[in-house]
Amino acid sequence: MQRRILITNDDGIDAAGIVRLAEAAAAFGEVWVIAPDHQRSAASHSISLRQPLDVYPYDFPVKGVHAFSCSGTPADCVRVGCCSVMPAPPHVVLSGINYGYNTATDIQYSATAGAAFEAAFQGITAIALSEDASEDHPVTDAYLHEILEEYIDSVLDYGCIVNVNFPSCPLSECKGILRDRAVSRSMFYRDSYPVLERLEGGGVRYMVEGKYQEEAEDGSDLKAVIEKYISISTVKNVGS
Repeated sequence: MQRRILITNDDGIDAAGIVRLAEAAAAFGEVWVIAPDHQRSAASHSISLRQPLDVYPYDFPVKGVHAFSCSGTPADCVRVGCCSVMPAPPHVVLSGINYGYNTATDIQYSATAGAAFEAAFQGITAIALSEDASEDHPVTDAYLHEILEEYIDSVLDYGCIVNVNFPSCPLSECKGILRDRAVSRSMFYRDSYPVLERLEGGGVRYMVEGKYQEEAEDGSDLKAVIEKYISISTVKNVGS
């Protein structure tokens, strides 16, 4: 039986990461891409209830891939893909490759993880994949096939996903893979909301501003990527 693989992301269907993921996934089965038609980062697990979803065929640059853009969120893409667009539900959902880490407390905001959790809620194996926001990704390219091969047929508890984060460093500096990482309670960026301007009527306009930091617990996903390891975690949704 050939695997049916559904791929989505939150960076948009034209992002380079989803193309690289589809190229790698093609070695493991029939690939379907259903992804947002524009950037949807930090949409978490949100879905569309009071507006329609517009789905269009998309000229995807990987041969043999069935591809569609969707006006909704990444979780919408999984739902409409599984329920309507695909002829049968997928055996596995891959979400990514996200541009920027999804570790620690950031996971709760991540639409990359949100799409994977939607698949998990439907009883489908789900893997979320992220890398540092960099144009170069030698570690991802070197290890992606190996990690997909290891986890693509995972049997997970209900509501759980595999969460993979690739460090940003030369391949020679990568120390390997750390599995079963705990989700850190820390964060890469500590946010504040400085005032941008005062508005008429007493309003105030704020804009989030993050301060980079590298404090993380030993054994955690965040600590792993800081120390130049690939981090692999099994993450449970709060509702599972």
